[in-house]
Amino acid sequence: MFRTTTWFALLVALCLVATGTSRAADKAPAKKKAFAPSEEAQKANMEWWRDARFGMFIHWGVYSVPAGTYHGKKIPWIGEWIMLRGKIPVAEYRGFAKQFNPVKYDPDAWVRLAKEAGMKYIVITSKHHDGFALYDSKVTDWDVVDATPYGKDLLRPLEQACKKHGIKLGFYYSQDQDWTHPGGSKSGYKEGEGWDKAQEGDFDDYLKKISVPQVKEILGNYDIDVLWWDTPRWMTKERAQQFLPLLDLRPGIVWNNRLCRDIKGCFTTPEQRIPDTGLDYDWETCMTMNHTWGYKSFDHGWKSTESLIQKLVDIASKGGNFLLNVGPTSEGLIPEPSVRRLKEVGEWMKVNGEAIYGTTASPFAAPSWGRYTKKPGVLYAHVFEWPAIGTLEIPLIGANIKSVRLLTKDGPVDLKYNKTDKGIDVEVTKKCPDPIPSVVVIEHDKTDL
Repeated sequence: MFRTTTWFALLVALCLVATGTSRAADKAPAKKKAFAPSEEAQKANMEWWRDARFGMFIHWGVYSVPAGTYHGKKIPWIGEWIMLRGKIPVAEYRGFAKQFNPVKYDPDAWVRLAKEAGMKYIVITSKHHDGFALYDSKVTDWDVVDATPYGKDLLRPLEQACKKHGIKLGFYYSQDQDWTHPGGSKSGYKEGEGWDKAQEGDFDDYLKKISVPQVKEILGNYDIDVLWWDTPRWMTKERAQQFLPLLDLRPGIVWNNRLCRDIKGCFTTPEQRIPDTGLDYDWETCMTMNHTWGYKSFDHGWKSTESLIQKLVDIASKGGNFLLNVGPTSEGLIPEPSVRRLKEVGEWMKVNGEAIYGTTASPFAAPSWGRYTKKPGVLYAHVFEWPAIGTLEIPLIGANIKSVRLLTKDGPVDLKYNKTDKGIDVEVTKKCPDPIPSVVVIEHDKTDL
């Protein structure tokens, strides 16, 4: 459950080897500085990300127009995959852009909502698998400026709002799958699989003319902190090396493991699941609030606020980050059930955020009643199931206890405790103050915890 220096050094070395190899293939001028941060620089780049623990994922695009329905039929699976799942012809799908007019889009409100929820960063889809860009791309007209009645960049005002409110910003980019541009359809379920002659073309030609230039655009034109690649189905190491030099455009950027299976990136991204135990490297669970990433009008299978908070705690207790998704409508509105849950999560975070931000993985196995997180000299006990006996057993052996307190909306409350051979027994009220969960803070002098 501990992050080891050895593994981190190996991860950095792999990043450096990958970028070093890319320089051999790239014929950029010698004066161009290579993307090869030292281990110390890499640690600094990741420091804010590790401290943040909680972020907002935003899946938004033309797929929010059909919203899961095509020719009167509800298309199964996730909303942003409707073009592939419904085998919608390119010309017909492009027609949906004429109805994509997010006049109710308020990026400042979106960022304020994320901040109110206790989130520290936002990652938005600059381009998903349908190939549609949310900014004014100069390499294609399949973007929000050229193809929609809205006609304005959606990412620039979000960038400005993030800066205003102190929220880090990241862009998701689908470098491999593109169902609209010729050659990008190579990444269907099987290599070369498409459903429209308009998709036919050479994949490497697509990478050269669309994917690589667009990554250059977003890295060169926007002040972002995260680059979130996706689905590297046909991304060989050689193909991926075309992208690595572009990271020079954004010094300090962190990026995930989905550029290419042979290049690990800065963190890994388990999807819709939480690892059973902690991992020896940086990781981030991305998850939906209902069953879809992109907006579907009929998906009402929402996770409860209690469930979302407990997932956040579980993830933090294992040393990971939680990237929680919202899927806005074609008008630019985040669905009300998402808004309500985020505000409720935020209320919990106002009281208990110190037990999430900047914490590291639990030093103990997960107890039956909840989870642990920690900081130097502080252990946080997150209690999902309040003990009916009125005593909470904490396996903190051989430590001098400085204080034990319960976090509440009215401020910390001191608790009594007794030292035992197995640690300490904390005396608590038999009535749970916050069932989702309550947090007990134990300050101690144990340096090896």
